[in-house]
Amino acid sequence: MTTPAYALTDSWTMTRRELARWQRQPVTVVVNLVFPVMLLLMFGYLVGGGRGVSGDYLDFLVPGMLALTMAFGLEGTMVAVTQDLDKGVIDRFRSMPMANGAVLVGRSAADMLQSALGLAVLLAVAAALGWRPQGGAAGFLGAVGLLLLFRFAMLWIGIHLALVAGKPELVQAVQILVWPVGFLSNAFAAPESMPDWLGTLVQWNPMSQTATAVRDLFGSPGGEPGHVWAAVAWPLALLAVFFPLAVRRFARLSR
Repeated sequence: MTTPAYALTDSWTMTRRELARWQRQPVTVVVNLVFPVMLLLMFGYLVGGGRGVSGDYLDFLVPGMLALTMAFGLEGTMVAVTQDLDKGVIDRFRSMPMANGAVLVGRSAADMLQSALGLAVLLAVAAALGWRPQGGAAGFLGAVGLLLLFRFAMLWIGIHLALVAGKPELVQAVQILVWPVGFLSNAFAAPESMPDWLGTLVQWNPMSQTATAVRDLFGSPGGEPGHVWAAVAWPLALLAVFFPLAVRRFARLSR
């Protein structure tokens, strides 16, 4: 086989290995799907919110929740990577005739499949609550693409941090770093309603850029034209930093 075909075959083998974990750990998969739905219902109907939001709050909240979902839930991938490290599984894989990095690509592919499934579930629940996108089919597909791109970038940050942590018990300490990204954003309220310094910080948050661009593509309140480029540039910049860092860290594990 050619080198690209060899790497693709190995990556698919590792992806099927990760998908097999879903059968052994169905509760984890269900929890990851249900948790964002609970947040949507809680903030939409129990906690309320929407300071500074004009228009229907559900229309504002749904795109923010979709972006938040893409930032959260990284601990499953991080724990899986650290468990393989801790048990010597990755060392065993590296001793086999396998393309370098196939383990990480397989893990990321499985995570992206679960993320796409989570998006579909949350969109279905939002539709059942009465939410409707107003941006047409092209806007809808563009918004989904931006959300998955943001997830892909966050995923490789998580993989790199997992390789640095090395131990499953350290993942929780590292995972807590995701919470400021999620809640110091415009997912639940407009930055205009916040103190100036906080609003500026929120607006520079990459997740806020994605949420604002998605709102614009969905035709929802809080959307602003011109943010799509930032919603593309931020994840690509993060990938340019953390993807090579993760691959380099993985390549040095056996040295």
